[in-house]
Amino acid sequence: QVQLVESGGGLVQPGGSLRLSCAASGSIFRINDMGWYRRAPGKERELVAHIPNGESADYADSVKGRFTISRDNAKNTVSLQMNSLKPEDTAVYYCSARVRGNWYDNWRNVWGTGTLVTVSS
Repeated sequence: QVQLVESGGGLVQPGGSLRLSCAASGSIFRINDMGWYRRAPGKERELVAHIPNGESADYADSVKGRFTISRDNAKNTVSLQMNSLKPEDTAVYYCSARVRGNWYDNWRNVWGTGTLVTVSS
């Protein structure tokens, strides 16, 4: 089984910064895409950013220029640097990864349990 564990959420004032981190552990053969989603109160879950293995990152229009996603394949981690935070960025942020646990497994999507980011003065 592959697990994703997020860290780094919390309370920050508008204009501030936070860095989210996510580490994958367990039986891992390959990881393809890694990314971050969020669900704001009363809204659907939405893609924030994702970064396929060996490819460029892609961002939601609402966070372009403010958020930066990065990954460390050696450590099976993905991070999200969030700058110039706005109240509308308040949400539970979820890490995701498309993984194969063993060479004979199919690709599957794995999710973390989420970390709360609150942007408020």
